[in-house]
Amino acid sequence: MSATPPPGPDDQSDVPGRIMSGEMAEQPAMLRRILDQGAPRIREVAAEIAARKPRFVLLTARGTSDNAALYAKYLLEIRLGLPCGLASMSTTTAYGAKPDLRDVLVITVSQSGGSPDLVASTRAAREAGAVTLAVTNNPDSALAAVSEYHIDILAGPEKALPATKTYTASLLSLYLFVAGLGGGDGTEAASALPDLAGAVLGRRAEVKALASRYRFAERMVITSRGYGYPTAKEAALKLMETSYIPALSYSGADLLHGPLAMVDNISPVIAVVTDGRGGEALQPVLDRLRGRGADLFVVGPKAQVEAASAGFALPTSGVPEELQPILEILPLQMLAYEVTIARGQDPDSPRALAKVTETR
Repeated sequence: MSATPPPGPDDQSDVPGRIMSGEMAEQPAMLRRILDQGAPRIREVAAEIAARKPRFVLLTARGTSDNAALYAKYLLEIRLGLPCGLASMSTTTAYGAKPDLRDVLVITVSQSGGSPDLVASTRAAREAGAVTLAVTNNPDSALAAVSEYHIDILAGPEKALPATKTYTASLLSLYLFVAGLGGGDGTEAASALPDLAGAVLGRRAEVKALASRYRFAERMVITSRGYGYPTAKEAALKLMETSYIPALSYSGADLLHGPLAMVDNISPVIAVVTDGRGGEALQPVLDRLRGRGADLFVVGPKAQVEAASAGFALPTSGVPEELQPILEILPLQMLAYEVTIARGQDPDSPRALAKVTETR
């Protein structure tokens, strides 16, 4: 009689977090796929839009995609000098406003491309004269259909409710688009990311040990500046939607304007410290946090981690500051996952959430 084969991945459907864990692990291969297969189309779209010389950019998104859009805002303003704004969709969908959007580029970021308010506001923007670009994980979506241009982020199906791989796929796709909009390429600067992401994700045991430190936290504060600020917002969202820990995200500058008063030696503070100007701008905030005796967890360069209560050192040497957010979020995705598991919950299926949120 032959031996019974060991259970495979499909036999573990009742293991909490199985899907989210698997999707996090796909990110190195996904990043490589974008660089190898997606980059030519992204360059083509960027060149066509650049020829139309947009004078302003409006970014439209919700949830995790909103944090990716904020990252694009930093890129567009810093690298290209294009003024940007984050759209308030209700001005058109609820109030029926009809702004003049001639020569404005409207970029709508959505993993599913299915939310009715995103579709409606993009349609309204196109009717108002905007150049419209959808950045989605679904080329057959309603959003892609109503947009003049589309970029497929090539993340593959994402089944866990917390978005992980679609976030990093959106960041890299937007980075390549902005590089192309400025007449560049971007793939060479990003070429090391797949291997570096694999190395970070391979340190799962390190994050699991750190998670035990925070499993009983009643709230967390997450802060950063510059390119790291979208990472802080996304990390807060991941912690809240998986572990249900209230996590408040602040720009380091905003943290000093009042919210610092709530920081004590009990509630952990996570600081995302980019290796560059954003990290330099955050340094006075880190000094103030240490002065208040905060339990400071740092994600960033090794020297910053060593000066904190705890942390996760990133391989940032040689990685441009604007690409570091793709690596910064990885240990924080893992932290959200491990804290959730430690609290006896299933990160695959947070309560009250759906994969496509149908806001209007």
